[in-house]
Amino acid sequence: MRRESVRSPSACLEKRPSDASELSRFVVNLAAGAVLLVSVFVIYGPCLNGALLWDDPAHVTRLELRSWTGLWRIWFEPGATQQYYPVLHSAFWLQHRLWGDTTMGYHVVSVLLHALNACGVAVLLQRLSNAATVSDRQDANSGTPRRVLAISWFAGFLFAVHPVAVESVAWITEQKNTLSMAFYLGAALAYFRFDGTRTVSSYIVATLLFVLAVGSKTTTATLPAALWVVLWWIRGRLQWKRDVLPLLPWIVIAIPAGLVTASIEKTMIGAELVVPDLSLIERTLLAARVLWFYLGKLLWPAELTFFYPLWDVAAEASGWIGYLLAAIGVTAGFWLVRRRSRAPLALWLLYAGTLFPALGFFKVFPFQFSYVADHFQYLAMPAALTGIALGLAWSAARWGGKFRTLLPIGTTLLLLGLAIKSHAESRLYVSDEVLFRANITENPGSWMGYHILAQRIGKTPERRAEAIALFLKALELNPGSAETRAAYAGLLVREPGHSHEAIPLFEEAIRIRPTYAEAHNALANELFAIPGRMSEAIEHYQTAIKLRPDFVLAEANLAMALAQIPGREDEALTHFERALGTMPDYAPAHFYLARLLARMPDRLNDAVRHYETALALRGGSRDALFELGDILLRLGRTTEAARRVDELLRFSPDDVEALNLRGVIFAQEGRIDRARAAWRRALERAPDYEPARRNLLRTQ
Repeated sequence: MRRESVRSPSACLEKRPSDASELSRFVVNLAAGAVLLVSVFVIYGPCLNGALLWDDPAHVTRLELRSWTGLWRIWFEPGATQQYYPVLHSAFWLQHRLWGDTTMGYHVVSVLLHALNACGVAVLLQRLSNAATVSDRQDANSGTPRRVLAISWFAGFLFAVHPVAVESVAWITEQKNTLSMAFYLGAALAYFRFDGTRTVSSYIVATLLFVLAVGSKTTTATLPAALWVVLWWIRGRLQWKRDVLPLLPWIVIAIPAGLVTASIEKTMIGAELVVPDLSLIERTLLAARVLWFYLGKLLWPAELTFFYPLWDVAAEASGWIGYLLAAIGVTAGFWLVRRRSRAPLALWLLYAGTLFPALGFFKVFPFQFSYVADHFQYLAMPAALTGIALGLAWSAARWGGKFRTLLPIGTTLLLLGLAIKSHAESRLYVSDEVLFRANITENPGSWMGYHILAQRIGKTPERRAEAIALFLKALELNPGSAETRAAYAGLLVREPGHSHEAIPLFEEAIRIRPTYAEAHNALANELFAIPGRMSEAIEHYQTAIKLRPDFVLAEANLAMALAQIPGREDEALTHFERALGTMPDYAPAHFYLARLLARMPDRLNDAVRHYETALALRGGSRDALFELGDILLRLGRTTEAARRVDELLRFSPDDVEALNLRGVIFAQEGRIDRARAAWRRALERAPDYEPARRNLLRTQ
């Protein structure tokens, strides 16, 4: 065996004389891509019909954003969406237009994007092999097109079937990962085309794709630095005009985008309030711990879970010095061997650098649950997995013989094993109950797992006692959680005999987190129903709106509260109109506005219009049908009134008020016998119902 054949793993991505036509390469790529696509859909088949999970409803386009005005707000109103990712939320907006609330459409898109990304990894590695120049002493046969194809597709398949990717693919919220990576890889491919052609058009395409990537998720802002690393890997050095200068405009795009995201995380989302402050030393030690944690999960994807244990950094950081020293040592070692091969250092820098936004130096809201999550390393995975692919190729060249013979069998078994594990993981992403039961089994200290499970179970009335026990367990694990207190209070509101316990819990949640708009609104709802506390309710509604100007539900609730106070009807109308101007399809606002207008003799026709809109949007409502029938009767539109009351009686034939009103309509039509029959029927259902008794006596 020649010594040159083992000197550098990066040889496998060097350009060599072609021994296969472009047509054969195209056929291989097409076939491999087709197999990969089918494999990915088989792996993720169990979750394609999965329900919305945890915070999916906050990401899938909310009701107030589903109009064209909502699309404008997605782009030009930071805070209108969970995070300012306008490209992502535009994609969600479009998908909702296509298939509404049907989750399969979202899941199919996520799976398709993941398959596209895996293919993109393979194609990008092939493009790098075409762009590379020979700068190291390497084996003349190690970079043949056949070997490049094998290595690139092995890396692509590793990424496609790896279990760590499941959280990003099976969870609709993390379509931000799959979508942003598609643009990220597209931008990289387009940039390497520009690097070879130096045409303005190719640069514009690459820049546009980079902007779309950043607009989908700002962790992709690391791409310019990643490209510099790759260019150094290929060429051995960077030139200012050729390599550095073209990417400086991307840095100008990346830095503000990252700062905006960090600011929103800290202020609007609340990371500043729920994530503890750490010193620079603690953050550095945490970063080293996180780095090795993620690498460990890639190399041995066992004991995966949605929420990993939350480390006590202040107590544990001193024991993490070994992780930091190991990271420094590996970096130094790869630097020392760079003249022999730049691949190890380049891939190490790509992996760690792409992970940098998630290493703990910046506060992000999920850090209150855990400092690590599988979806945080989705974008960085290809760098490490490419290292594995190149390492195996180098080993085959180094040892040859039986190792080279057994390598295809071993890699096939590896991919199959990872695929089976991913398939099993994807089966968890069908419902909150399945996913978070698995989470608290794997991580019994996951207070958020108990919290989400309790919320889900609490929606079933007969399981509320179980949900209460889960909430209490969550509070035992994390007594300082404002979210758990508010959610627990929300459950007690629906639990007969326990609603009085909710107010102190809402108040405590607000004390812990004064900017918790949803808790202010929920507390106001409870105060609203207590005589003498209406002014407090209005104050909390106003606070909720101040904290979240787009909080349409609080706006409508405030209008309802103001409508109860004599002399404040005009204020109520202003808030109703503001709510409906933001969310014209919000049926409850139309209903309560109609109810307010019904008290104004000169606006009865407007009330009718809003009642009818509410009914059209909601499909049917007992109160709306009854009140609309009553107003139509007052307006002399007897035939329409009869139609609405008959509609109500069709699905509620024993409704006493509706029977009485139907009798009045019969009487106005001159059909006295039918009227008496309706009133008698009402009295059969409720013998003490005085309106029907009085009507019947008047016609005797």
